[in-house]
Amino acid sequence: MTCLNLCKNCNKDLNSENNFCDFCGAKVIKNRLTLKNLFEHFSETFLNYDNKLLQTFITLFTKPETVIKGYIQGTRKKYVDVISYFAIGLTLSGFQMFVLNKFFPELMNVDFLTQKGAEDFQQKNMNFVQEYQSVIYMLIVPVYAVISKIIFFDYKKYNYTEHLVINMYLAAHLSIVSSILIIIVSLFGINFGIIGILLTFLQILFSTYCFKRIFNLSIKQILLKAILFLLITGVLFIIFIVLASIVMYYDGTLNAIIEAKKSAIEAAK
Repeated sequence: MTCLNLCKNCNKDLNSENNFCDFCGAKVIKNRLTLKNLFEHFSETFLNYDNKLLQTFITLFTKPETVIKGYIQGTRKKYVDVISYFAIGLTLSGFQMFVLNKFFPELMNVDFLTQKGAEDFQQKNMNFVQEYQSVIYMLIVPVYAVISKIIFFDYKKYNYTEHLVINMYLAAHLSIVSSILIIIVSLFGINFGIIGILLTFLQILFSTYCFKRIFNLSIKQILLKAILFLLITGVLFIIFIVLASIVMYYDGTLNAIIEAKKSAIEAAK
C-alpha cells in the first residue's frame, strides 16, 4: 500500500488513492487552505440543504417530534444531537448580545418598561442577565423539564431525562430563532424590550405546538396543559418575587427603590 501520509484525525495510514480515510471516514485534505475552499467548506457545513444542522433547524419547525422523539428512541446520525444543538443556541445567544451591546446599545434601554425610580435597579438586572446569560440559560432548562414532567404526569412514556432532552431541543431552537430575529429587527431600530415581549408570546405558542405534536394531543388537551403550565410558572414566579423581595429588604435594595420612587413622585409634582 502506498501511503500518502497519516490521517490527521485518527493517525492511521492513508491510502494515496482514497479521498476519505478507511478507518475514521474523515475527508483527506490534499490542497492548501484558500479562501475558496474555506468558503466551500462553510457552504457544505452550514448552507447545504442536506447537512444535519439545516435539516435539524427546518424539521424542528415542520415536524419537531421527528427530531426529538427520534433522538430519544436512538436516532443519532440524521439530525444534530441535543448537546451540540444546545451549544449552538448558547453561542448564537451570546453573539446576539455582543452585537446589540457593540452596535445597538441604545436599543437595550428598557426604561419605558420600568416604574419611575427603579431604573437603576432594572439596569443592574439587565447587566446581571447579560453577564451570566449562559449560566441562567443552562439552569432554567432543567426547571422547565421538571414543569413539563409535572404537567404530563398522566403520560408515563418519558422519564425526567427525556423531558430534559425535549426542553433542551426546544430551548436551543427558540434561542437560535430569537437571536437571528433580534439581530435582524435591530437593524430597523426596534427596541430590545418590545421584541422581547413579542418573542415571549411566540415562544409559548411554538412550545405548545411542539408538545402537542410530541404527545399527539388534541386541541382541548393541549389547551388544558398550557393553562396548567401558566399556573405552575405563575406560582413559581410569585415564589421567586417573594424570595427576591426578602433578599432585597435585607440588603437595602428594596428601601433604595422605595425612596427613589418617592423622589420621582415628588419631582413630578
